[in-house]
Amino acid sequence: MKLIIINGPNLNLLGKREPEVYGSTTFEDYFKKLQQKFPDVELEYYQSNIEGELIGKIQEVGFDYDGIILNAAAYTHTSVGIGDAVKAVETPVIEVHISNTHQREEYRHVSFISPAAKGVILGFGLQSYDLAIQSFLG
Repeated sequence: MKLIIINGPNLNLLGKREPEVYGSTTFEDYFKKLQQKFPDVELEYYQSNIEGELIGKIQEVGFDYDGIILNAAAYTHTSVGIGDAVKAVETPVIEVHISNTHQREEYRHVSFISPAAKGVILGFGLQSYDLAIQSFLG
């Protein structure tokens, strides 16, 4: 099984950014734990703060991988382009959010990704990524 985690803007600051919301662990450290927890899964990780780069990565892997775990962060609520990229590829996408976006600002209640996603996991902190991986394993 080959899965990729694609993270959007500001998630490179995990561990530093708003620890009361996002925790104190960097994503790189957490990713190592995921690789250890799921040794039979080929896991890759990609992060960009740039919308077009996220779209490019979705298109690049969207026909060859077994799954995409996508946390588009703020672009979830603003990017028709990322939503269209998810619709355009064959690889199933699980939308993930660390926080419960429905407990946050009103504009975070709308997702351009959800309509095309296989599923949505939000509000379980970094464990949301674990749950997304498990969803691909059956």
